[in-house]
Amino acid sequence: MNYLSVPNATKADRILVVDDAPDNVLLVQTILEEEGYEISTAENGFSALSQIDKSAPDLVLLDVMMPGMDGYEVTKRIRQNKELPFIPILLITAHDSASVVQGLDMGADDFIRKPVEMDELLARVRSLLRLKHSVDERNSIALQREDFVSRLAHDLRTPLVAADRMLTLMQQGALGEISPQMSDAFGTMVRSNKNLIALVNMLLEVYRYEAGRKSLSFAPVDLRQLITEVAEELAALADVKNLSVNLDLSESAESAPIAKYPGDRLELHRLLTNLIGNAIKFTDSGSIDVSLKAANSPAYTSFKNQPLAWVIIQIQDTGPGISAAEQTKLFERFSSGTHKTSGTGLGLHLCRQIVEAHRGTIHVESELGKGSLFTIRLPC
Repeated sequence: MNYLSVPNATKADRILVVDDAPDNVLLVQTILEEEGYEISTAENGFSALSQIDKSAPDLVLLDVMMPGMDGYEVTKRIRQNKELPFIPILLITAHDSASVVQGLDMGADDFIRKPVEMDELLARVRSLLRLKHSVDERNSIALQREDFVSRLAHDLRTPLVAADRMLTLMQQGALGEISPQMSDAFGTMVRSNKNLIALVNMLLEVYRYEAGRKSLSFAPVDLRQLITEVAEELAALADVKNLSVNLDLSESAESAPIAKYPGDRLELHRLLTNLIGNAIKFTDSGSIDVSLKAANSPAYTSFKNQPLAWVIIQIQDTGPGISAAEQTKLFERFSSGTHKTSGTGLGLHLCRQIVEAHRGTIHVESELGKGSLFTIRLPC
């Protein structure tokens, strides 16, 4: 579609003109409507924000100097509203370059000085609308790609689950007696199929988080009990490699948040399983140490100016360590590292999504040959 020739477009671009001077509004409105744009107007910042909340325009043409709420504040509030699509903002200013810098820092995309030259105004409007359409097209393609991945993963899961049930039945001899060699072969097939199911499930979870379609159910969680449960579930994997899994679970008087942490138990279980499982997977000898404690941090205060309580979970391994270069992208999607047993690169990315959904942080400290320490901080 050629957006340079607006009258030929299938849908006219909508521009919101915000200015407290009626003469300026009328002039700009007349010029832009002659070019085929659909124009709405607002005489102050409050009215502009109200209109934008009801129906987002394709471009905002915004005067800087207005009573009540100036153009900088309007720009700031538009950019703070994460529910809005991308809306280019063109500031009109009569001030010096310092005001331009302030406007751009607030999130404006371009500016034009008074007195306004109409040819320049039209050129800047066309330029910003091209940017708007480019961003919208990119976002549309990204959404289509994510939807395709979600549908593909969902469609893959159905036959994999069916195959898992059938293979398990065959391994158990439900369809007839099988030889020891066939039993071993079925065992390999069952394990491989379960790995595929786990991969597809993880891909679906990553998609749900990134698409904003993940719903969490928050309730009091006993983190001591949860960590103990995960460690017991993974004990067999550690035993195969002769690794010890050591738990240090706080029992102090300050540990009340640990017993009733407000979180999603299923997602926290997934988080701990991924991290402790990774520690076992990448460690060939030594131990995995998991610690849990509550602490107050004076660096972060609540609305009553009191130190916030934090739950801190640390997982230390004696594995090969992670290079500084790999640490910088460790939690990115599909960043699988260079270790021989590295996976798809989705597990740690999903861990970060879960932690951030609980408004916490996760980071790693590691040195090659000296193991890795993952630290999770969850605010109470």
